[in-house]
Amino acid sequence: MIMNKIPVAVVILNFNGKNYLEKFLPTILSFSLESKIFIADNNSSDDSISFLKDCFPNVVVIKIDANYGYSKGYNIALKQINASYYILLNNDVEVTKDWISPLLFLMESNSKIAACQPKILDYKNQKVFEYAGAAGGFLDNYGYPFCQGRIFNTIENDFEQYQEAKEIFWTSGACMMIRADAFWDVEGFDNDFFAHMEEIDLCWRLKNIGYSVFVEPKSKVYHIGGGTLNKISTKKTFLNFRNNLITITKNDFSNNLILKLVLRFILDGIAAINFLLKAQPNHFIAVIRAHFSYYYYLPSSISKRKKNKKLSNFNFTKSLIYKGSIVLDYFIKSKRKFSDLKNNNFFN
Repeated sequence: MIMNKIPVAVVILNFNGKNYLEKFLPTILSFSLESKIFIADNNSSDDSISFLKDCFPNVVVIKIDANYGYSKGYNIALKQINASYYILLNNDVEVTKDWISPLLFLMESNSKIAACQPKILDYKNQKVFEYAGAAGGFLDNYGYPFCQGRIFNTIENDFEQYQEAKEIFWTSGACMMIRADAFWDVEGFDNDFFAHMEEIDLCWRLKNIGYSVFVEPKSKVYHIGGGTLNKISTKKTFLNFRNNLITITKNDFSNNLILKLVLRFILDGIAAINFLLKAQPNHFIAVIRAHFSYYYYLPSSISKRKKNKKLSNFNFTKSLIYKGSIVLDYFIKSKRKFSDLKNNNFFN
C-alpha cells in the first residue's frame, strides 16, 4: 500500500506488453507530471519487469501473481494505491500534452461525477474515432452498447462534432478517470468478467447509486486497440456476449427484465447465425458458449443483482439509455451515426 495519499494515480495494466511500454511510456511520463505512474503487471512472461527496472526505475511496479485479466488485475492493484483519483490506462494508448488537466478540472467541478473519459481516437488513423469508447458510451433498451462516433462497426471521422463535455452512460476502460471513493463504493470491478464490458457494468452500478459519468473531449488520446484480444478473437466474442448478458441481469431492475432477456436471446441467436453465414463457425460457437456460461453464472448474477438493488436503495436509473433498439435502427433503418439518433429517444 502507498501510504501517503496522492492526487492522481495513472495505473497501466500490463500483460506481456513490453513493446507497448517501450513505445508509449516515455510520452506518458512527459505529459503526466501532475500524477504518479504505476504499472500493474499481470504476471507477464516477457521481459516487461526487467525492462521497467532498467529503463524506468522511478515507475512503481505492482507485481500480480497470475494473469487475472482486466477486472481482478485492476482490483488487486488499486487496493495498493492510495489516491484521490485513478486513471486506468491501457498500455497501447498514446496520450497527448495536457491530457489530464481537463479531466481533473471536470471531476473537481462536481463531486457527483464518478468517472470520465477523454475523446479516444484511432492511433493508426488519428482523424477517426477509436472503436473502444470513441466520444463516450451509451446503451440501448436491450443492453447493446454504442458510442458517440461509433455504432457497431461504423466508425466516424472526428470533425469535432462531439466536442461538448456531457453526461454519458459508460466510459471506456481504455482510458478512464475515476474517483477512488466511488470506485470502492461499488466494490470495484466484477472479478468474474475477466475482460470486456466490465467498465459498462461498473458505470451502471455507479449510476444506480446516484453518480454520473462524463466525457471530456478537451482531453484526447490515441488508442491502438486489440492489444490483448484483437477484433477477430473468438474469446473476445465470447466475453462480449456473456458479460453483456450478465451486466443486464445485475443492473437492470425494471419489471420487464425477463422479456428483455428473451428478446436478447433471439437477437443473439440471429447474430450467431450471421456468423455462420459469413463462414465464421468459431464465432458461432463462441456465442453459444457465451450463453451456456451465462446460465452457469446466473445464480451468482442474481445474487449480485439483489446486492446491487440494496446498495442503490432499489433505485434503477434509465437516464441516457436509448429507448429503442440500436440493432433495428442500425440494420433496418440505416441509422449509422450517433447524430442520426434523436435526443428525445433517450430516457431522461
